Amino acid sequence: MIIMHRRKGKQLSGLGLFVEEKELDIGCILYTICRSLIERSFPVRRKQIQRHQTLREKILETIRDAILKGTMKPGERVSEPDLAERFGISRTPIREAFRQLESEGYLVVIPRKGAVVASLSERDVEEFYAIKIILEGFAAKMAAVNLTEKDIDRLEAINERLQKLAGEGDVKSFFRVHDEFHDLFIKAAGNDKLYDMINQLVVKFQRLRLASLSQPGRMEISVEEHRNMIEAFKNHDGERADNLVRHAATIGADVLIKSMSDAETAANNVESA
Repeated sequence: MIIMHRRKGKQLSGLGLFVEEKELDIGCILYTICRSLIERSFPVRRKQIQRHQTLREKILETIRDAILKGTMKPGERVSEPDLAERFGISRTPIREAFRQLESEGYLVVIPRKGAVVASLSERDVEEFYAIKIILEGFAAKMAAVNLTEKDIDRLEAINERLQKLAGEGDVKSFFRVHDEFHDLFIKAAGNDKLYDMINQLVVKFQRLRLASLSQPGRMEISVEEHRNMIEAFKNHDGERADNLVRHAATIGADVLIKSMSDAETAANNVESA
C-alpha cells in the first residue's frame, strides 16, 4: 500500500516525525512510529527494573547479615509487612528474596505462616560437607589433568585477590571470589553433570559455607589451602589435589561445628546465670 503526503515536512501524529514529499511504504511508517514510542518508554521501564533489583539485593543482604550475626534466631518469623514498610516497597520483591534465601538455606517458607529462619544442626553440617568432600575432591582430581597454564595463572591471580581481601577482613567479597576459584577448577574437570551437582549443592548450603569462612582466621587458612592446591595442579597430581580439597572441606566443617558448639554453650551459660 502506498500513501502520499503532499505537504513538505508534514508532522505525523504529534510524534515529531517528519516526512518529505515522496512516496512512503505504510509498513515503514508504522515501524518508525512504534520504535519511537518504545525508545521513549524503555528508559523508564529499565529504571524500574533496576530499582526493583537493587531493593531485592538490599533485602537479601539485610536478612543474611541478621541471621549470620545472630540478630535473627532460628525459628524466628521474618515479617513481610515490616520489610515492606522499612524499604517502602511492595511485597513482590520481598517474596522473591524469600524464595532465594530459602534456596540458600537461610529461611523456610511455611504455608499460612510465612518465612522463618531455618535451624541448623551439626548433622546438617556433617551431611553437607560429607557430600562436598566427595564431589569436589573428584572434580579436583579430574581438573589436575585438564587445567592449562592459563587456567593456573588465573587461579593464582584469584588467590592473590583472596589474600588481599583476607587482610582487609572483607568476608562477603572473599566469599564471592572464593567461589570463582572453585568454579574454575570444577569446570576444568570437564564433567557437566558433576558441575551441576556441585553447583546445586553449594547454593543450597550457601549459609553454611559463608558461616564457616566468617570464623576467625579461616580466610587466611583458605588462602594457604589454595596455594597448595595450585601446586598440585601445576604438577598435574590428581591424587594430591583430591586429598587437599578433601582436607580443606574437613577443616571447614570442623571449624563451623566448633563455632556452633561454642555458641550453644554460651547461650546455655546465659540462661543458667
